[in-house]
Amino acid sequence: MSRWTLRRRLIVAVVALLALAAVVIGTASVLSVQAVLLDRVDSQLTAATSRSSGAADFSRDGQFSPDDRPPVPDFIGAPGQSAGTLGAIIDGGIVRYAGYTDAAGSLLPLTTDQVRALLPLEIGAEPVSLDLPGDLGRYRAVAVQTENGALVVGLPLADLEFTVAQLIAGIAGISLGALALAGVAAYLIVRLALRPLDRVAQTASEVSDLPLDRGNVALAVRVAENDADPHTEVGRVGASINRMLGHVSRALEARQASENKVRTFVSDASHELRTPLASIRGYAELTRRSGEELPDDAAYALGRIESETVRMTTIVEDLLLLARLDEGRELAKAPVDLPALLSHGVSDARAASPDQDWVLELPDEPVEVIGDAQRLFQVVANLLGNARVHTPPGTRIVTRLTTSDSGAVITVADTGPGIAPDVVGTVFERFVRGDASRQRASGGTGLGLAIVAGVVDAHKGTVAVESERGHTEFRVTLPLASPSPD
Repeated sequence: MSRWTLRRRLIVAVVALLALAAVVIGTASVLSVQAVLLDRVDSQLTAATSRSSGAADFSRDGQFSPDDRPPVPDFIGAPGQSAGTLGAIIDGGIVRYAGYTDAAGSLLPLTTDQVRALLPLEIGAEPVSLDLPGDLGRYRAVAVQTENGALVVGLPLADLEFTVAQLIAGIAGISLGALALAGVAAYLIVRLALRPLDRVAQTASEVSDLPLDRGNVALAVRVAENDADPHTEVGRVGASINRMLGHVSRALEARQASENKVRTFVSDASHELRTPLASIRGYAELTRRSGEELPDDAAYALGRIESETVRMTTIVEDLLLLARLDEGRELAKAPVDLPALLSHGVSDARAASPDQDWVLELPDEPVEVIGDAQRLFQVVANLLGNARVHTPPGTRIVTRLTTSDSGAVITVADTGPGIAPDVVGTVFERFVRGDASRQRASGGTGLGLAIVAGVVDAHKGTVAVESERGHTEFRVTLPLASPSPD
């Protein structure tokens, strides 16, 4: 029941309580009616015993042998006796007469087993119910002492049992019908009563579907005023949700304002840094090419200045690209031949690191997507560069292109040491590096995979990673270009 809905619990609880009440009331009714009917049978039994005592006239010569039936007493057929009346005379443990009347009024003897069932009766005790073998069934019988011996008289309980059975069937049928109607009514009432809760849950579901993790989120969803009445239980929940959404909305606005400031700063700083970096690099090259012989330490220093300016320029360009992606600037849209793009990317990677085992797997048919060829090439280059930098020489790096119902799938897999488990979930965030202990000269800036995620997202695609020791796989999915009409 822990997995049941509140609606189901309430309906089942209502129906169960009604069923319990019906069982209790029905049982009490049956027992009460049965007691009344049994009292009536006992009254009839007392009258039948009186009539039998007055009409009893028999000879003591009659006796019962276990192998023979005793003679039938004629007093059971006395005037006023009802059909099915049973009678027996027992004197000193010997059954002298025993019989009963059938529905037609005929006098019939009791069988040996039926007579034996009467012997345990206690003379002068209250009437008891007993089962007689054969077709007689249950009887209400009593034993009284007379001058001629013990007189046993019994009346059938068939009519009483039939009446009780009919009563049980009637109560059961009425109860089942009432429970069915109560179940339907409980369902309708509970459904109507829980509609405000359903609307509150729908509001919460709409909020949960919003992309709250990033971007400028307009959190305008609220619980309706009718469902936020603090005088009701559901209303208090709705009012609490509205207050919570208000706090979340203000927090998101503050976060977005802070992100906008950071992005503006990064974009402005990157723009401002491009010119001085270009100047530093240009003056360093001009000094080194001046023709004058420089001391070795000065030449080395100029070389380091040039290499660092190149690295700084790359970082600035990456930051500018991310800033443009954050601003949602439109990328170029043109057909892009993915097999050719991957071929160029793998060729460049093989030239940069011939020690790795580079493998390219392409489909036989052409695969095209609509997008910015330069940015998509940057995605491939960043993935291949990531695999090249973070795997030892001799590592097998497979670049594969396939198609599926979701689009074109670019896979870059390697057999390197893998990504640390605590980093896998954040590799596409900015400035996240797989190994913090690496030197920056070989470890990168932590922006490559962030650019991959940003460019793929701008192309309405998805990117994912799976990694364990000996196998790391990056998977990019891009929408296929729609076929041109004939």
